[in-house]
Amino acid sequence: MIADQAYKAIEFRAMHTPGRPLILFNVWDAGSAKAVTASGAAAIATSSWSVAAAHGFSDGEQMPLTLAIANLRRIVAATALPVTVDLESGYGNAPEAVGEAIDLAISAGAIGCNLEDSFPATGKLRETADQCKRLRHARQTAEAANIAFFLNARTDVFFQRSAAEHDESMLRDAIIRANAYAEAGANGIFVPGLTNLALIASFAKSSPLPVNVMVGEGTPPASVLAEAGVARISYGPGPYLLAMKALEEAARLKSPELPA
Repeated sequence: MIADQAYKAIEFRAMHTPGRPLILFNVWDAGSAKAVTASGAAAIATSSWSVAAAHGFSDGEQMPLTLAIANLRRIVAATALPVTVDLESGYGNAPEAVGEAIDLAISAGAIGCNLEDSFPATGKLRETADQCKRLRHARQTAEAANIAFFLNARTDVFFQRSAAEHDESMLRDAIIRANAYAEAGANGIFVPGLTNLALIASFAKSSPLPVNVMVGEGTPPASVLAEAGVARISYGPGPYLLAMKALEEAARLKSPELPA
């Protein structure tokens, strides 16, 4: 299993090519992982928001880590594809806590993860230096496991203000963080909330790491993002919301007429 996991990790890293983005239609359980696998996907990624919602929790590390890891283990068992897990902020402020979460994810079969640079309770950004310490510990943990684990460093710079307020100063902050996170051992940089094409293109040009953009309201089409140099496109909670809406509509159509 370890050899297979190590191979998948190397394979997954190679999928991140600027201009030819990896498309990740995020899943939340073993069933959704099987469905996305059957679609011909190259890899599987979880969405913490979707996983939490499917289990009756709110996002923001409200779902116990033990349950999240058990769910991850079932997802890994349900597909032959590489699986990367959304670990939110690493389930702890201390670097050691982040390392423990990474170790559990690797033991469950993951070959990568997202790691946020904001506090789950408030959404406020962590100091760059503090986040780098957490990333370094995550990298050391992965190296100790002999896995080319893909650390996708998520920066929440663009969640601090609305899309209409995104500007060059925020872009500069994100670029500074991308460079620092790269030095700390990150393999990719995730910028959810960023939808402005000009800013995306500038960021992709300046970033030392492959850039991950999340699909949301106002996000340019995948072909346009590819031209801008994006290396990874993920859908976040979108697939879960789509599936739940379809389920609701189907249930309503098939419900019998009830007496008034």
